[in-house]
Amino acid sequence: MDEKKLTFIEHLGELRRRLIYIALAILAGTIVSFVFVEHLTALVLEPARGLQFIYLSPPELFLAYIRISLIVGIVATSPITLLQIWLFLRPGLLKNERLYLTAALIAGVFFFLLGVGFAYQIILPLTIEFFVNIAHQDIEPMFSMGSYIGFISSILLSFGLVFEMPTVVVLLAKFQLITARSLRQFRKFVYLGIVVTAAVLSPPDIVSQFLLAGPMVLLFELSVVLAAMIQRRQREA
Repeated sequence: MDEKKLTFIEHLGELRRRLIYIALAILAGTIVSFVFVEHLTALVLEPARGLQFIYLSPPELFLAYIRISLIVGIVATSPITLLQIWLFLRPGLLKNERLYLTAALIAGVFFFLLGVGFAYQIILPLTIEFFVNIAHQDIEPMFSMGSYIGFISSILLSFGLVFEMPTVVVLLAKFQLITARSLRQFRKFVYLGIVVTAAVLSPPDIVSQFLLAGPMVLLFELSVVLAAMIQRRQREA
């Protein structure tokens, strides 16, 4: 009993140590990002294509800089975060499970960055242009810096998470928790869930929701194909 309790305490201690490493890495990444915050802000404003920005309260711009630095710090140090997660889970995994988890972590980073890049290069300019074009002729479009940062953050994060779908489905299929057949059978319900998810994750406008739901449908169909390929290999093995 005492030995099990000691093992559990050591396990919590290891988790605490990994979380401290992650927190310190994010803090360092945020500080470094804040040093270059003017250059990062220029990149953030690029999708707005020269629109005028304002800030409505004295600390709003400074808080926007902090938010940009924190987001960039989290993304930039994500490899360290994933490494700490890997080191924490590694002792309890079998050899083949370690390989799958390693591949999943690498693929997860790739698809997340792919989703963020897709949103930054394509979705954000289209969305902002749509809202600017519907403005009244007597109303000049001006954005609050804090609101703009919140808007683009939600879109970039939403697309980054949505693009993780193939990675999650492949892992579930590999451990036989789902099958391609079950995904096809529940396709209608999945589509309904996609619409609801797009409404929750994206900003409250129909354009952003449609632009998020479209890639989600394509990623789901890709996930079905990948799940079928994995099952075929498992049967052949």
